Amino acid sequence: MSQSPSAESGPDARTSRLPRIIVLAVLLAAAWLLWSGFFKPLLLALGAFSCLLVLYLSHRMHLFDTDIFAPRFTLRLLRFWGWLVREIIRSSLEVTRLVLSPKMDISPTVAEFDSKCPHPVDRAILGNSIILTPGTLTLRIDGQHFVVHALTESGARDIVNGEMDLRVSQLRGG
Repeated sequence: MSQSPSAESGPDARTSRLPRIIVLAVLLAAAWLLWSGFFKPLLLALGAFSCLLVLYLSHRMHLFDTDIFAPRFTLRLLRFWGWLVREIIRSSLEVTRLVLSPKMDISPTVAEFDSKCPHPVDRAILGNSIILTPGTLTLRIDGQHFVVHALTESGARDIVNGEMDLRVSQLRGG
């Protein structure tokens, strides 16, 4: 059962959030060190500051009050990332084929759909996943309503058909 952010307060809530905060801090620091490759004092300080800023913003968004650090969420997230990488590769090949084709068979299309994602964070993940997929672009998000641009009508149909929406909505166990 999920609790609202205000349902957890007091010393027990802070204690239950502490492992989540520590795990995220270690993951952020490790990712920053791995991806930056810089070990000069000023850059390390800037990296530490950016990690602290993300921790602060995560706290303000009440992300530590949810079970996003549960093992089952991690498995769902890894499956989603694997699927998203496959979609990015598939779309990249399709866009490459379209661009290199002498006919240039594009049919730019704007499509609209209503998302099934219940949480604003889920909708942000969906919008960013659409943007990451070559040939598609999220133009606007108004609550549950999305407006997207696609290079082809079939690309727009793929987005509107809802597979990505369904996969994102299942991330948090929905």
